[in-house]
Amino acid sequence: MSELQEIPLFPLRSVLFPGGKLSLQIFEKRYIDLVTDCLRNDVGFGITLLKEGEEVLKPGRTQQLHPVGTLARIIDWDQLDNGLLGIIVQGDRKFEIDRYWQRDSGLFVGAVSFPENGATRQKKIQVGEEMAGLTELLQVLEKHPVVQEMNLEIDYDNLWDLGWRLSELIPVALEIKQELLELDDPWERIRLVEQSIHFLIGD
Repeated sequence: MSELQEIPLFPLRSVLFPGGKLSLQIFEKRYIDLVTDCLRNDVGFGITLLKEGEEVLKPGRTQQLHPVGTLARIIDWDQLDNGLLGIIVQGDRKFEIDRYWQRDSGLFVGAVSFPENGATRQKKIQVGEEMAGLTELLQVLEKHPVVQEMNLEIDYDNLWDLGWRLSELIPVALEIKQELLELDDPWERIRLVEQSIHFLIGD
């Protein structure tokens, strides 16, 4: 486990996985400033799932965050047709929040650590024949027009990639996605993915 580092946090009703991509519309001042700083200094920010509260901070309302998220890096940005700033981020590595607080601007900051097995750059685990069904499912999901636009890079022979991408793409509740993110063991992640798929299809 690495030493604690301070990073800005972006709470969402979404779960970002290492290697995954997410499109965001930026309009709150706290996040416009965040994106500006990240682009200027070529640094990332943390995306965390909201445990309580709404994405847009309202007076008198609070936000509670899940303790595990993913460091995101901005890979593209543009002004959208509606005039808002649009960015595309890519998940880099998982982090665990030791503590977090809120600045006067409303921006959350967390003291986080980065587990060794939470990054995209892991020693490859070969996918065996017993995973053929999951591999085929991921290939089908990748052909969906929305997923094609994400232009994901997937190593189908790597259990890490198979687990991360299926966790990202299967249509399950956010709480399950968060559980999939928090798991450290790639084999446990694959087993939970399989259980979730069986539940979806009523098997």
